[in-house]
Amino acid sequence: MTSNASIVRLHGLDTLRAFAVLVVVLYHLTIFGELPQTLLPVTYYGFMGVDLFFVLSGFLIGRQLLKPYLCGKRPSIREFYLRRAYRILPAYFVVVALYFLVPAWRDYPQLPPLWKFLTFTMNFGFTFSTRAFSHAWSLCVEEHFYLVLPWLVLLMMRKPSMAKTIALIACVVTGGIALRWWLVLQYPDAVYERVYYPTYARLDGLLVGVCLASVHAFRPVWWKAWMRRGHLLFAAGVACIAAVVCMFRGLDLGSDTGPAKWGVIVGFPLLSLGLGMVTASAMSDNGWLARIRVPGVEMLATLAFSLYLTHKPVGHFVMLHAPRIAEPHGPASWLMYAVACLGAALVLHVAVERPALWLRDRALQKQPRELDAEMRVDPAL
Repeated sequence: MTSNASIVRLHGLDTLRAFAVLVVVLYHLTIFGELPQTLLPVTYYGFMGVDLFFVLSGFLIGRQLLKPYLCGKRPSIREFYLRRAYRILPAYFVVVALYFLVPAWRDYPQLPPLWKFLTFTMNFGFTFSTRAFSHAWSLCVEEHFYLVLPWLVLLMMRKPSMAKTIALIACVVTGGIALRWWLVLQYPDAVYERVYYPTYARLDGLLVGVCLASVHAFRPVWWKAWMRRGHLLFAAGVACIAAVVCMFRGLDLGSDTGPAKWGVIVGFPLLSLGLGMVTASAMSDNGWLARIRVPGVEMLATLAFSLYLTHKPVGHFVMLHAPRIAEPHGPASWLMYAVACLGAALVLHVAVERPALWLRDRALQKQPRELDAEMRVDPAL
């Protein structure tokens, strides 16, 4: 096994991360009625931004765990869990505390029980009657991924085998399709709650990301061949995404809509495949995303986690307490929502995220130069 070259054009990944959080924010704000309904056709598919987050997370986290094997070492499970805890938990627990201690902060009146947030299980048995902080479901999926992946990597790398890896990938993909099919048949009037939120039905994006990380680490010849075809990867990825858009067109996840349910059953793995190809293209010198520097994406990528946590309650608060500006849905309301959401994200990032990362680096005894080098190649840090 030989190491591949370090990732180049990392602003391509920043662009994807910024785009993912932006479409998710627009999706939620238009659903709330807090932005013009003319944006609704565009943001109807904003949920796909979460799938893009899953692909990026699978790649970056998978890369962290696989990289030590290129040097003949094993990843430290303790260090990995410490990294994830310092990165995720402080900001997350601050927002959870706001939801439970400050009722005015809530985007909806009713909350699931506190223990579900503390144990990252609120995405199981989800109901719309208690949907405040519902966007925490994706963090639950991520946490389950963080818990399982290190041990799975250690198990698979004891006797690495291409056949064993392919078999595992096939089992996850086909098992997910079969499970979603069964859930759609069993719960035709509750597809959203039973299929969209639970971890066991949403592994495709994370799987595609880990597959990308595996090829990047252990198949450098394949990776270099892919990097020479950045434009083709991007076009193929967009074609897959377009096919999924057609599958989901007119789909109401709360009722039986016949053929459109195939979007739920087979659309997620196809969407993840397309997003995976776009992600690979973003790291290619021959890819459009790698060549184009979009102003502001680095800031959005940096604030992505805090913005994701806070945008729904902040947008809802603006709608309730500044109706004269918010209700006309003109440029003034757009500016107010942008300033409020970005301002809240900046406060959370500066007051909680950055100090937590500083404490993490002290706990792991990272030298500043070593840390800076890592952050340049891994936005998830």
